[in-house]
Amino acid sequence: MLWIEKYRPSGFDGIVYQQSAISRLRASAASGNVPHLIVSGPHGTGKSLAIEGLAKALYGDYWAENTTIIGTSEVLQRGRSGLEQDDRFSHLYRKDESLLTNFKYIIRWYASLQPFNAPFKLFVFEDAHTLTHDAQASLRRTMERYSSTCRFILETTRPSGIIPAISSRCLPITFTPVPPEEIRRVLDRIMEAEKIQGETVSTDTLELITLHAQGDLRRAIILLEVAACSGRTFDLTRSVQPETNTVAASAFRAMQERDIPSAQRRLESLMLEYGLSGREVLLELLRVARRDYYHPRIVALIGRADVSVINGNNEFLQMNALAAEIVTEVFI
Repeated sequence: MLWIEKYRPSGFDGIVYQQSAISRLRASAASGNVPHLIVSGPHGTGKSLAIEGLAKALYGDYWAENTTIIGTSEVLQRGRSGLEQDDRFSHLYRKDESLLTNFKYIIRWYASLQPFNAPFKLFVFEDAHTLTHDAQASLRRTMERYSSTCRFILETTRPSGIIPAISSRCLPITFTPVPPEEIRRVLDRIMEAEKIQGETVSTDTLELITLHAQGDLRRAIILLEVAACSGRTFDLTRSVQPETNTVAASAFRAMQERDIPSAQRRLESLMLEYGLSGREVLLELLRVARRDYYHPRIVALIGRADVSVINGNNEFLQMNALAAEIVTEVFI
């Protein structure tokens, strides 16, 4: 069994460093009054675990019967065939209708089902920011119509991708990156449980894994397992070099050639095609800048864009503005 599954918490208690978010969810479960929610935060911070913990606190042994989870990015990427081939949706799929019409119908059908031995059920949308504007607009009407028997939870790494008509109807629950010291404590516990010795995974390797995780506890655990299996042959740089880093590097090359539109298209593709949030794109750019350019002004501009994204400004506009600023202020 993979370690991310073996050491996956089964409820609220095992979630690391998210006390504020967990306390709000606990209070909602205890009162039995759960509003519509937007659960946002970076990957690997415990969002899905918290939603599962909420369902278990509300419904006990019947939490699975009262919880419907849809991975919206997968459904929309696979298109109509994805709905037709999915066992949950195939009996509702209409071949003569468009993807959006089928999606609306399926959501309304599931929302209209009566909960099992409970006043309401939960409907969870993973990667909710990948929903199109039209799909979100139709979801707003469904939320209003079936709020008495269904609560909607939108899980996302990019809350700015949710339209105001929906976000204004939801309580925001925010998860933050896990600090390095908390990640290190979890890795140390796993090493102790797996009886991994220091000669297999050195202290330096642990430090590198902790720093590279960038607040993503799931990624850190995966890297620890790879390091434990590889032993002294483990090379962190080769193990973690993602395709997104290559795209970010190509965006910098376009900026260096003063081709602003091309750089902007590459940054947009990181969000649209690879599903990165604005902050994750900035992290990829920062890694490339430190490795290949190491220009203080680039780092300052990335930091300023990060503040704007944190404050809820439109991520696409911030990426486009950043590309233009780097070209005009650095690659003159």
